[in-house]
Amino acid sequence: MKVTIKPLTQRKAWKALAVHHKKLEKLNLRQLFADDLKRGERLTVEAAGLFLDYSKNRITGETLKLLVALARESGLRASIRAMFRGEKINLTENRAVLHVALRAPKDASISVDGRNVVPEVHAVLNKMAAFSRRIRSGAWKGHTGKRIRNIINIGIGGSDLGPVMAYEALKYYSDHAMTFRFVSNVQRPKRPRLVAQGTRRQREGCGETFRGRLNQRREGIRVRH
Repeated sequence: MKVTIKPLTQRKAWKALAVHHKKLEKLNLRQLFADDLKRGERLTVEAAGLFLDYSKNRITGETLKLLVALARESGLRASIRAMFRGEKINLTENRAVLHVALRAPKDASISVDGRNVVPEVHAVLNKMAAFSRRIRSGAWKGHTGKRIRNIINIGIGGSDLGPVMAYEALKYYSDHAMTFRFVSNVQRPKRPRLVAQGTRRQREGCGETFRGRLNQRREGIRVRH
């Protein structure tokens, strides 16, 4: 028998959260920390090398209970299991949601319509890795025959935010000879402008590097004299 779940805002737990939110609106974080000396320890979690501190949000133990109640009423656990089984939980497109397949190890098995999709996913991931290595090493040349140094990612929603987040987290370990930019919409005026900026900044970067080194030498001369 199929269980019908009410729209989000009509669920009992959601309505309880709305009432609870009104109570928290005027709460001050300083007061929350003063009332609970272990708040900074209690409202944190660590797993898989990541540390999440959510103590500096306007939430209490009651907030967490209500959120868990909403997850249960929404059938979250059952939806998670269905996603891992490869069931078509994307009702809009009648498709499986295969985010988990992108992170699955090679020997895992996630079946969609009777077919294990994990080998296909890893084949694409391997192609992406090979492509990235060729770009970073300079083996893949641009139209001019020179090394590619300017990369523009075009994406909407997660296809924009995901790459941006990864770049921001890892940019200090990246190849600083390359420039990365991100376009979060499909408007035509923005794309040519970014391309023009990339070309101009590459030229300006060379000039600034030369001028910077020249100024350093001049400053060095002044100091010594």
